[in-house]
Parts: sequence; C-alpha cells; structure tokens
Amino acid sequence: MARIIYTHTDEAPMLATASFLPILEAFSTTAGIDVTTRDISLAGRILAAFGDVLPQDQQVDDALAELGQLAKTPEANIIKLPNISASVPQLKAAIAELQSQGVALPDYPESPSTDEEKDTRARYDSVKGSAVNPVLREGNSDRRAPEAVKSFARKYPHRMGEWSADSKTSVATMGADDFRHNEQSVVIEGPGELSIVHIGADGAETVLKAPFPVLDGEVVDSTVMRAEALDAFLREQVAAAKEQGVLFSLHMKATMMKVSDPIIFGHAVRAFFPTLFAQHGEQLKAAGLSPDNGLGGILAGVQELDARTQEGVKKAIEQDLADGPALAMVNSDKGISNLHVPSDVIIDASMPAMIRTSGHMWGPDGEEADTLAVIPDSSYAGVYDVVVEDCKANGAFDPTTMGTVPNVGLMAQKAEEYGSHDKTFEIPSPGRVEVRDASGSVLMSHEVQAGDVFRACQAKDAPIRDWVQLAVRRSRLSGMPAVFWLDPERAHDRNLIAKVEACLAEEDTEGLDIRILSPVEATKHTLERVRRGEDTISVTGNVLRDYLTDLFPIMELGTSAKMLSVVPLMNGGGLFETGAGGSAPKHVQQLMEENYLRWDSLGEFLALAESLRHLSRTADNARAEVLADALDRATATLLEEGKSPQRKLGSIDNRGSHFYLALYWAQELAKQTEDAELAEAFGPLAAKFSEAEQTIAEELLAVQGSPADIGGYYRPDPEKTARVMRPSATFNAILDEIAQAL
Repeated sequence: MARIIYTHTDEAPMLATASFLPILEAFSTTAGIDVTTRDISLAGRILAAFGDVLPQDQQVDDALAELGQLAKTPEANIIKLPNISASVPQLKAAIAELQSQGVALPDYPESPSTDEEKDTRARYDSVKGSAVNPVLREGNSDRRAPEAVKSFARKYPHRMGEWSADSKTSVATMGADDFRHNEQSVVIEGPGELSIVHIGADGAETVLKAPFPVLDGEVVDSTVMRAEALDAFLREQVAAAKEQGVLFSLHMKATMMKVSDPIIFGHAVRAFFPTLFAQHGEQLKAAGLSPDNGLGGILAGVQELDARTQEGVKKAIEQDLADGPALAMVNSDKGISNLHVPSDVIIDASMPAMIRTSGHMWGPDGEEADTLAVIPDSSYAGVYDVVVEDCKANGAFDPTTMGTVPNVGLMAQKAEEYGSHDKTFEIPSPGRVEVRDASGSVLMSHEVQAGDVFRACQAKDAPIRDWVQLAVRRSRLSGMPAVFWLDPERAHDRNLIAKVEACLAEEDTEGLDIRILSPVEATKHTLERVRRGEDTISVTGNVLRDYLTDLFPIMELGTSAKMLSVVPLMNGGGLFETGAGGSAPKHVQQLMEENYLRWDSLGEFLALAESLRHLSRTADNARAEVLADALDRATATLLEEGKSPQRKLGSIDNRGSHFYLALYWAQELAKQTEDAELAEAFGPLAAKFSEAEQTIAEELLAVQGSPADIGGYYRPDPEKTARVMRPSATFNAILDEIAQAL
C-alpha cells in the first residue's frame, strides 16, 4: 500500500491536525493510500532524547531520526507541518509540563558541572532551535504561490498600510566586524576531516570542534562577530532611536540560529538596560538569570530572589525604560516588549509585518509608530533596507497588481548558516581560532577576544549542483527569469558564484534569463519588476530562502502560510511543507480561552495535493492524482466562497474550513470524469455533506465562546484534543462512511 507520512508537530498546526487528519484518512483510503503519523513535536523530541533513561512505559521512538533516514530514500513522501524551533524558555516550559504529567525528566542544567549534568544538557541542546528541518531537508526548496491563491489575492486583496515619504522608519546594521565582513571561505579538495581549535594567548590549545568529515568540492566558511564592536553598535542604536523619537526594535532569528542569535540578543538586552546590569549584573549572573533569555526571563527569575533585590531590579528596569527610547512591543496590552523573549520576534516574520503596516510597530502606549529596525549582522540587512527605502519612495505595494516572487533555496544536507549550530561558539578568552585539516594545516584563522562569537558552516557540492539544476528547471517550467542572490563581497558567496557559473555552463539555459546579483541589487531589480506586475524567481541560500519566503508572500498574499512549499528530495522522494507560517502560539491561547482556532490550513491542503500527485507518479497510483486534482479545485472553491478561517469569535474557524474543504472535495470527486467508480461512490456522500451543511455548521459554531481544555500545551491529551477539534457528531458520522464507500 502506498504511504504518506503526516507529521505531528506543535501548537496551532498540531491542533488543526486533530481535525483535518480524519478527513485525509477517510478520503485517502479510497485510493489505497495509508496515512500514518510521526511525532516530531518539541515534547516528542524531548522524550526521544531521553529514550534510553526514561522508564519503559514513558519511552517513545525517535521519530525524527526515522524520518531523517526515510528522507534519503526514493520511497519518502512526508508532509511536514510547522514545529517549534525551541528557545531556552520554551524548552524549559515544555520540560516543566512533561514533568507535571509524571514524566521522569531531569531539570535543564543552566551550568552543568558533572558528567551527568553535561550529558543532560547535551540531550536538551539537541532539540533546541532548528532541530527538525536540517534532518528532514535532504533536498532543496521550491516555494511559490499557487495560481489559485495568487488570483484570489488579486481579486480580494489584503490591507496594506500606507507609507509616507517622510517616514522615520529605517534599518540599522553593522558596517564592520560582523559575520559578513569577517568571513573566510575555502573549497575542499578531496574528502577529509576538519577541526576547529582555539589557541589562547598563552599558547594553550582547546578543541572547540573535534574532527568532522568534509567532502570533495564542499564550501566551508568561518567568521566571527566581535563582541566589542557589537556592543558599541547596539549602544549607538539605542541612542539613535532616542534622538530620532522612534521605537527601538531588534530583529533576530534566535530560534534557528540557536547559538549565535540568543547571545547577540543578550547583548542587546544589556545595551538597552545599562543601569540594570551596572547595578545588578553580578547578582543576576549568580542567580543564573542570563540576558540571552530576554527581559522576560529576568523578570520571572528575580521573583525567586530576596525582596530588596527584586525592588532594586525593578527600579533599575524602570529607570532604563524612562531614560531610553520607546521600546517596540510584541503585546502592548500585556507589556511584552521586543526584548522580552528571544523567540517572540523572528526577523523573517517581524520585518515583513512592519513593512506591511506602514513601517510601524506597536509602542508601549498601544499605538503604532515608526521604528529603528536593528539587524546587527549585515549579511542580509541590506535587503530589508532596500524594501523600506523603496516603500518611502514609491508607497506601499499593491496586492492587486504586484508580481510574484517564487524561491528556489539552497538548504539540502544542512547547507550554510542554518546548519552551523554545532560549529558556533562564544569565545572564552583572547587568542586565535583556527580551522585545520587532518594534516594540521590551517585553512582559516581569526584573531578573537573573550565574548566574540565564532561560527563555521558548510555547503556540500552535490546540494549546490542540485540547487542550480532546480533553478534552471523552475525557470524553464514557469517561463520566469531567475536571479541568484549572491554577494561578491562575501567570501562564501564568491565561492558559490564560481560553482554556479560552472554548473550553469553545463545546463541548457538557451532562451532563459538567469543572472547573478548581490542581494541588494537583486532586491532592487526584483522590486522594480514586482511593481510592474512581473514575476521573478529568487534563487538564494538557506537564510535568505527563509527571509524571502515570508517577505514577498506577506506583501503579495497577506501571509506566508499560503505558499506551496515543495522539497524534491535528492534521492527521489518528496517532502511537502505546509507553508511558512510558523506554529502560531497566539492561536492556541485563543482556543484555550474561547474554543476558537483561527489557524488557516490552506498550506496543508496545498501540500497534500502535491504529496498525492508525487505518490501517483512514484507508486503508479492513478487514483491519487484524481484525488489531488479534485483537492486543488476544492481549495479554489474554498477561497472563492470565503470559507477560510476568520479572526473573530462567532465566525467560521479552522474546524469549519475543514468541513467545507471536505464538502467541496467530495463534490469535485463526484463530478470528475477520470474515475467513474470514484465518482459513483462520492455522489451520495457529497449529497449527505450538502444536506447536513446547516446542521454541521451549527454544531461547529455552538462550541465557541467558552474555554477549551486540551490537557496541555506542549503535550496535550489526545482524547481531549480530539473532542475539542471534532465537535460535530454529524460531520464525524459521514466521514466514517467514506472508508466504506469503496
């Protein structure tokens, strides 16, 4: 039997799965397709990390490792939903919840000293940040807005805030001594091993990274962010925001860059609250309260200290808030600032949201205001700067006329920065960091000071070649020009440019418009075309893939969750990601308070259709393609009829959209002509759905307005979750009949 793996993840996507998966299972059985799940949620990954030490009845299989192996096979067909890329506060919260449920997990050790504590810390660290994507992504990324979605956005445009030419909003980034400016890069000749070593001022050597394998043709980089320059830059931006009368906002990716960006985030917290750390820095450090975990972690942890310290800390914070610029907020009503939690402000979502909202963020007074958007590392900050300046000059983008910007992204086999976690270090003392080969020869070297952040990363040759081939293929299939966003001033990109040019020379590019531009020039070029209504494929590295597949979709469609995200795996399988919309924690909070889930599963619908189509090709299952085509038509009807989730209580929510998708899907199957047996079976079922529409809609609406108990946040109770997410007995009964239809 053909098989699709549907991932069980976190937060809103996990809740939506409890409603949508029974629909998928019912419809797929008619084509002989087995849909199974694998738990790669944060809670599931934590349990798997301690599988050999937990009591037997609490052990779980390592689903992520299993899927990682499956992704390397031609049989892989995986639908991957958004998951939590955990920050330390999220990780601790998940641990506490699991412990409260009786799981025998140890506490997270802040400063491990014994071998047991170090082992515990290493296990927990293995699930932090972007622990899932690098394992599953054995292919490069193909993200684009489906035609039905793009047409709908043009016909029913989302609101775009107006821009003023005298807007004070701007982007600030470092001009030297950051990752971009200090980067070195080499191309490996022949397979071998590299190691990373710190040489202290006294000549003592410490191995930061034990020998790790590299392949022939692999691009390996190293770079350093200098702490002294970072601190000076951040202090300057705090002062500049105050002088300009704008909000101060920091934009990072602490979830994905799980070592470097939390450290940089901590530097920003110290820069904004100088009085706090001058007066109480040592006390906070002694109590294990690190600025790397944000102001929220300090405020929560200080409650455990003596009353005098609590009062002193609160007064110092109040003083710094009064002396500094207004601070951008995540939630003004609850007093949650831009510097509260590292994982609350994620650059690829926060910057497009700001651009879409007239260049504004929310201030502590609950009002919108211009902001100084601080992006310390300059590698990609110029992209956002170009967009901000373009909006000042030309006004907001018009979703009814703007072109589309699909993306082909290099990410296979942990390519580039997002695969650098195990090679990123905060330097303990002055000296030098060297990257050496097996013979001891030094390939790259950086002088460092205590507190500097060193990072090395890799991009293998085979994924680079596959990336170029995918870009050429997408350009030819779509008829769109393609632009490689590569910066000749970056050492890494110079090596990539040479590889891209060599690969392109081997491809059939006749009649295609394919060019290489720096990210800044590529942004300008693409925006000019976008405003003319012209389409352009962006071909980028791993981080820009993430940034651009939020930036352009949020302007085009209002959300990145409506993107089709296909990963053609290098060994022939398929990974189908359900958009780029994150895991939406605010949606879960609303469900718990009001039994209303506004998560939009459009990404799941789009991914499922591609998964079915892939399965029809690889498993010679013609009926799977019939299901896929009917699903695409049903999705278009769902959009046209306005049956997507709304934002307010009393409207259709995620569960209602799932019912209407099932209704329209059944109707499309009943009237299709490719499979008469399938049409005959779905005719009566479509009629039953249609006849029961009013009853089902009323049953779904009736549960709204009261708190919902799902038995947990990170590890909800499956039975409670099912009751909450499947409240219509009428709908459930008809679904049960589908499996018996054929």
